[in-house]
Amino acid sequence: MSDTLTVAVLGTGIMGAPMARNLSAAGHEVRAWNRTPARARPLAADGVTVTEDPADAVRGADAVITMLFDGPAVLDVMRTVAPAVARGTVWAQSSTVGPAALPELAALADEIGAHFLDAPVLGTKPVAEAGQLTVLAAGPEAARPVADRVFDAVGRSTLWLGDDGASGAASSLKLVLNTWVLAVTHGAAEVMALAKGLGVDPDQVLGAVAGGPLDLPYLRAKSAAIRDGDFAANFTVDAAAKDARLILAAAEAHGVRLDLTAAGATRFDRASAQGHGDDDMAASYFASFDGSAEE
Repeated sequence: MSDTLTVAVLGTGIMGAPMARNLSAAGHEVRAWNRTPARARPLAADGVTVTEDPADAVRGADAVITMLFDGPAVLDVMRTVAPAVARGTVWAQSSTVGPAALPELAALADEIGAHFLDAPVLGTKPVAEAGQLTVLAAGPEAARPVADRVFDAVGRSTLWLGDDGASGAASSLKLVLNTWVLAVTHGAAEVMALAKGLGVDPDQVLGAVAGGPLDLPYLRAKSAAIRDGDFAANFTVDAAAKDARLILAAAEAHGVRLDLTAAGATRFDRASAQGHGDDDMAASYFASFDGSAEE
C-alpha cells in the first residue's frame, strides 16, 4: 500500500474543513467538496483539491469521509456519487446521523461495494483543528488498514466498537455522549441567564465552583462565550437542535424518557427562531429572554 492515500472529504463545514487540512498536512492527497462551494475554496491554500462535483472528489479515492448535516443529506450525496465510488473504497460516515439512519446507508455501501464505517467524531472546532478528535468507529476489519491511517491524521485516538457499521454501536455512543454535551451547554446558558437576571457577577459564580466537583472546562468555555458575547460557532444551534431530536428519537424507540433533552431541544428551537441558528450552541442563552433585547 502506498504511503499516500487519496481521501475525499464530502462536507467542509466546522469539522470537515479542519479534517481535510489535517489529512493534507499528513501527506495524503485530499479532495474536498461542499454543497456551498465558497466554503471549500479556502482549503486550496492547504494543498487540498477542491471540486465542484462530488463525484470528482470520490473517483479513485481510497477513502471517503462524509461530514454532512444529517442522514438524508448523506444519503442524497452518496447516491449521487455512487457510480464514481470504486469497489473496496473505505467509506467513513462521520456525520452525526443517529443509529436509525445507518441500515439504509450501509445498504447503499453494500450496493456499491464500499466498506462502510460508522465513524462519528468527538470534539469541538479547536480540537478538530488540532487533529485531536476522538473517533468512534465500527466497521469491517478489511477497512482498518486504510481507516486507521485516515483516523490517525484527524484524531488523537480511535475507539473501535465492533465490525458491523450498521449495528449502531458508534452512533449510539455518540448520541449518549452528546446528551451530556447538550446538558452542560444548557446548564451554562441558564446559569448565565439567571445570574444576569438576578444581578450576580458571573465571575463570582465561576469562582465559587473553582477547583471543586461542580467545576469543569466545558462550563467555563460556554460561560466565557456568553459573557464575552463571542458566539462564533464551534457547533451551531441548529446542528445541536438536530442532534437533540436524534437523541430523543433514539430514546423513544427504546422506551427511555429524556425530559432535559426535550426541554433543551425547545430552547435551541427558540434561540434559532430569534436568529441564532448559525451561532454557537451557547446561544441557548438567548432562549431565556423574550425577543432579542438581551443581545
